[in-house]
Amino acid sequence: MELPLAFTVAPCNENDKKYFKPLLDKVQNLGVQIKAVLAEAQYSSAKVRAAAETYGADPIIPFRRDFNIRNALKVGRNFLVRGARRLVGLFRKRWSVERLFSRAKEWLMLGNLKIRGLEQASIHACLSFTAMLAVALAAVKDGKPWLMRSVKHFTA
Repeated sequence: MELPLAFTVAPCNENDKKYFKPLLDKVQNLGVQIKAVLAEAQYSSAKVRAAAETYGADPIIPFRRDFNIRNALKVGRNFLVRGARRLVGLFRKRWSVERLFSRAKEWLMLGNLKIRGLEQASIHACLSFTAMLAVALAAVKDGKPWLMRSVKHFTA
């Protein structure tokens, strides 16, 4: 299912790696056992990989192109994923995160905020993700789980 367990709203001029460990803390505090962490190549660093492993999670993070590691996970041009078959299979599940972001940006106006300030952006993100969770719950309770990602269906 493509719904967020936790999220962080941060200034756009700060590196996302700074929020990696605190976000894993949030997820673990929910009682979720973290088996794998899927992240894009921007998170490729020894600290991030070590942070994932401290939670007992397998870091499924592509190495940058300039690393020459045999069977390492790498993403090339046109988003072609290469590496060990198991890693490639797990990494492809990351596209569900991209679909979540796409829906949030397109349908819930997270891509073009007309508000200012981190606090206001946080409130908007919280309301947007709450709406997504409410839609998923309504779809399942209505006996139509295939509509759990369809915000449009429940607002039309």
